[in-house]
Amino acid sequence: MKFSTKTRYGIRTMLEIATSFDGDGVLQKDISRKQQISNKYLDQIINNLKIAGLIINVQGKKSGYRLTKEPSLITMYDIHRAFDSGICVIDCIDSHFNCKRQKNCQVRDFWSGLNSCVIDYFKSTTLQDLLNNARVNGIADI
Repeated sequence: MKFSTKTRYGIRTMLEIATSFDGDGVLQKDISRKQQISNKYLDQIINNLKIAGLIINVQGKKSGYRLTKEPSLITMYDIHRAFDSGICVIDCIDSHFNCKRQKNCQVRDFWSGLNSCVIDYFKSTTLQDLLNNARVNGIADI
């Protein structure tokens, strides 16, 4: 199982914006430069985050971006959902997958349990947790 580049870059983008939560917002060009994400690709990331209601423009076009709520209230699951509908560690437990072995599968519960653990971890980890971890580990640039 892999998480999409959009989810990974979305988390990095949100962290960059969260570093100046009380400020005037973070410019897209600064996010692009610091996170080494092309401006064109970052357009897509930012658009998804705006549609999900996680960020807003501070003063319109060509202005900075801000979080819509405190970093402690935004989970990794919220960010992931801006790009993907859910988390599924293996196809056979996806509700849209028709598995012929579903009723007799001896490992389905294992995969479902693992999937629940991953979702719970994403839901229990906030942007603030990542910011705190960076500070504890002395990471200056997110």
